Amino acid sequence: MNQDRKVCWDENGETCCAHWHSESAAPPPKRVVAVDDAIKADAAYRLACEGTALLWRGDFHNARLLLQALARRTERSLAKGRVAEDSPAAAFHRQRLAQSQRARTLGMLLIPFEADHGVPLRRAPDVHQACLEAFGPMEEPYLASLRDLLGAVGAHEWRKKGVEIAALGARIHPHYGVFSPVRGEYLDLMAKAPLPSLDLAFDIGTGTGVLAAILARRGVARVVATDLNPRALACARENIARLGLSEQVEVVAADLFPPGRAPLILCNPPWVPARPKSPLEQAVYDPDSAMLRGFLAGLGEHLSPEGEGWLILSDIAERLGLRSREALQGMFAEAGLEVVARLDTRPTHRRAADRDDPLHAARAAEVTSLWRLRRR
Repeated sequence: MNQDRKVCWDENGETCCAHWHSESAAPPPKRVVAVDDAIKADAAYRLACEGTALLWRGDFHNARLLLQALARRTERSLAKGRVAEDSPAAAFHRQRLAQSQRARTLGMLLIPFEADHGVPLRRAPDVHQACLEAFGPMEEPYLASLRDLLGAVGAHEWRKKGVEIAALGARIHPHYGVFSPVRGEYLDLMAKAPLPSLDLAFDIGTGTGVLAAILARRGVARVVATDLNPRALACARENIARLGLSEQVEVVAADLFPPGRAPLILCNPPWVPARPKSPLEQAVYDPDSAMLRGFLAGLGEHLSPEGEGWLILSDIAERLGLRSREALQGMFAEAGLEVVARLDTRPTHRRAADRDDPLHAARAAEVTSLWRLRRR
């Protein structure tokens, strides 16, 4: 194990070290102190804000209570610094900064793990399977933030329960680190758009495999679904098999397009052109619209004559002033594409109605579209 992935601290007169694991790719904390149930929330918050990580040695349930107390103090501190923004883009960037500050502070509460993902704390739950799914196998004891652990446990429950997909009449089971299809409105667009062919389709960046499954259920004889993320590939294959669609849908590792041409190629790229702050954000944030640009640039050479490319994209980036409609249409033109038609829908998720959300105005006006494109 590389030394820079170790975290060391003094405890009971001895120097201790353990492997450091962070799902947000955060560096190992430079200062660590062991704490237990006796620490007060104000003292813990002060240490966390100063950059000192708190290695929990007390009751597991009390660690969760402390994390909640740290979150309340962080929210109060961030609320004091909020100002009226000049533009939606300024509000977006300020919110992203606040999210980073919050994550950094709350990530300072650490939990010890055994090599088999056991947590050696009083009243600790059995998190072996959740951590194995999220973190993978470990060769030695390690430290990770309580937030990462709770994220792994939450993802494990979503994976078991699944997400009901009305357009499929079935559930999709998202894996940890793979974008969950909880926003059903764009799936409904997929279910009703007129298919240009029932022979073959490419699903670019398949994620959970939900779009490929919808196409197969609509009668497309063969669907090739691609992704580069190993977690997404495993997730899509498992979902396709569970739905009994393995004979119709092939899931392959590819950077955007598989070889050949198809009469239908679809893509649901990340909607926001901003830099992800962790690997888990890569399904939402796409620096300089790189995946969007790559899909559009390669679409023409992979489309069959008279074939269609379906681009599923929210206009939230336009509402936030991060990308203009003219810029998007310019990408179409540069790629030699024209718009055949566009299907629109409005969001139904609860954040669109949350007036306390700093980005409420943009979310409330958001439109998600399925752009039907073809070569000019």
